[in-house]
Amino acid sequence: MLRAFTSKNGCLSELRLPENASERPDSLNVALWIDAIDPSPEERSQIERIINAELPDVDDVEEIEASARFFEDQQGLHIHSLFLAQEEGRHITSTVAFILQPQRLITFREEELADFRLLRMRARHGQIPASDPMTLLVTILEQKVENLADTIEDLHRRLEDVSVMVLEEENADLEEAIDRLAKIENSNGRIRLCLMDTQRALGYLLRQLKNSNPELQENCRETMRDIETLMSHTTFVFEKVNFLMDSAQGFINIQQNQIIKIFSIAAVVFLPPTLVASIYGMNFDHMPELHWELGYPLALLMMVISGIAPYLYFKRKGWL
Repeated sequence: MLRAFTSKNGCLSELRLPENASERPDSLNVALWIDAIDPSPEERSQIERIINAELPDVDDVEEIEASARFFEDQQGLHIHSLFLAQEEGRHITSTVAFILQPQRLITFREEELADFRLLRMRARHGQIPASDPMTLLVTILEQKVENLADTIEDLHRRLEDVSVMVLEEENADLEEAIDRLAKIENSNGRIRLCLMDTQRALGYLLRQLKNSNPELQENCRETMRDIETLMSHTTFVFEKVNFLMDSAQGFINIQQNQIIKIFSIAAVVFLPPTLVASIYGMNFDHMPELHWELGYPLALLMMVISGIAPYLYFKRKGWL
């Protein structure tokens, strides 16, 4: 799918692309931003004819070394940046390839992302400044950081719920708490990865801007300061998750130890009566108690006393 945007009164405005594919190149040529979402071979060819070069392959986009994610060639500046996405209720990362040219910005991605949906919604209300491609690129990265900040706030709320569950609720399902903590830690790790990648991208853009456009440079620096603050929040989340994980596992161990303790005490309590019963279960000829009238009640009484005595001793010592 292709979407095209232009600058109207200094703000981003979406273009209506003709349904006839042969007429689209005229609209794409005047576009300030071309957004390609899992483009078909025909759509890829249209973009490649406009930029006079091939679009990157998926394998090239996913490479992690800096030289493959931030570079400049005859097409323009290339930035491959990680964005947060969701799949089956869990957070994942998805790479977006940016190609920055003097007259346009081209983005290439494999799936729809919440950040870009929000950008389109804001563009419909004329809220996205877009005087040039570089300004638009910085705005997209700023929007990305704002969304990551909102996601971190949501993680904080979820973490507080789990904290109450682990530390305050009686008979809490600690296994469920550990499962929720694992999901929070996974999401937090994805967010931190996106923040680090955005920090590198903004640093690369600052080096490209050099002494030009001081206002845009200040925007980049402000966003990088926001990222530093968010990184400290992700560190706090990691530490809190580890604390709650250790606490939950500790409570589970205590519960298991209580069960083992009960079985151990039960075994000790029933050991003396078992000894008495074993003695009088022997088949010897000379056992005078076998011929007593009160022999059987006496044996039962001995077993009861020998069982109660260890219990009372443990109780007095505070072991129960």
